[in-house]
Amino acid sequence: MRFQDRREAGRALAARLVERQRQGRLEDPVVLALPRGGVPVADEIAGALGAPLDVLVVRKIGAPYNPEVGIGALVGDHPPVFDERALAILGLTPERLRAGIDAERAELRRREELYRGGRPAPDVAGRTALVVDDGLATGATARAALRAVRTAAPARVLLAVPVCSGQALTALRGEADEIVHLYQPPHFEAVGQWYDDFAQLTDDEVVRTLSAAHGG
Repeated sequence: MRFQDRREAGRALAARLVERQRQGRLEDPVVLALPRGGVPVADEIAGALGAPLDVLVVRKIGAPYNPEVGIGALVGDHPPVFDERALAILGLTPERLRAGIDAERAELRRREELYRGGRPAPDVAGRTALVVDDGLATGATARAALRAVRTAAPARVLLAVPVCSGQALTALRGEADEIVHLYQPPHFEAVGQWYDDFAQLTDDEVVRTLSAAHGG
């Protein structure tokens, strides 16, 4: 299974979720996209479900010698969520990562302010929080997102992605009430390999999508 782009993937995933909604298994949803890549996927889902769309900004914490090596993630003002095994293997501690964490926290706040344009964060208390991304490789950022959402007292927490690795599904077991996915490839290297068009989105594209969803 391959997807032409994120919007095609979002429409396919939306069909699966609409069926759950018809069965009464997806009540009063709020769709929370992990930007940037999760936004077009989530936009298709929110439209199909008739649900509000917002973002849940997550920032990866990279290793000091190679920022592309993710060893944790941040959401809002919540404490960082680390891959403890990776920390042990690399001989790192949260304190040694303090400068990188502070920089990522500042970027996270910049993006939240830019994407929301002054709108308050959505209230998910007592509702179904539907967290959406364009795929799961390790599940590190999704884990931080799901734990942050739990603190807002939703009735249920669902994670929805078009494609994911078996490693991520195992790692996230118990973090969400349900994980909805379309495809779990037997050989998974990266999310982008399952898309024909996996171009990086810009901040402007995210802002336009959210503005349109909020009637702007």
